[in-house]
Amino acid sequence: MLAQNPQQHRAARQALDAKRGRMDPRKLNGQARELFDVLTEGELEEYAWGVIPA
Repeated sequence: MLAQNPQQHRAARQALDAKRGRMDPRKLNGQARELFDVLTEGELEEYAWGVIPA
C-alpha cells in the first residue's frame, strides 16, 4: 500500500511523525488523524515512503 497522491503522502508523514513523538498527535486532523489511529509505525512508513520495514 502506497500513498497515491501528495495529500496522502503528506498525511502519512505527519501521522508517522506523531507516532515517533516528533509532533503532538492532538494537532493531527483529517486523514492524518485517521492514519495515526489505525496504522502502526511500520505500516505508516511503508505507506509514506514505500519502504518495507526490516
